[in-house]
Amino acid sequence: MTYDVATETSAGRRRLRRVANVCLAFGQRVQKSVFECRVTEAQLEDLEHRLRREIDETEDSLRIYRLAGPRERVVKVVGVLPPNDFREPLIV
Repeated sequence: MTYDVATETSAGRRRLRRVANVCLAFGQRVQKSVFECRVTEAQLEDLEHRLRREIDETEDSLRIYRLAGPRERVVKVVGVLPPNDFREPLIV
C-alpha cells in the first residue's frame, strides 16, 4: 500500500495523518508512505473504503499492490530494514 497526499495546506496535512492512521490499523509502515498489510479480501475492501473516504482524489493518490505467493518469494529487502514476519506478534 502506498499513498501520496498533497500537504501544501493544513487540510492536506490532516488528510496525511488520517491516511497514515488508517494504514497503521491494517499493517505496518516500512517507509514513510509505504505500508505492508496482510489482509483478507473483506479487510482489503474495508481498508480501501476507509482510505477513499480520507483522500482527495483530485489531489492525492493511493496505490494498492497485491503480491501473489509467499512474501519471501515476492519481496526482497536490501539494507538496514529487515522484513517483519507477519506470523509473529508485532508490538508497536
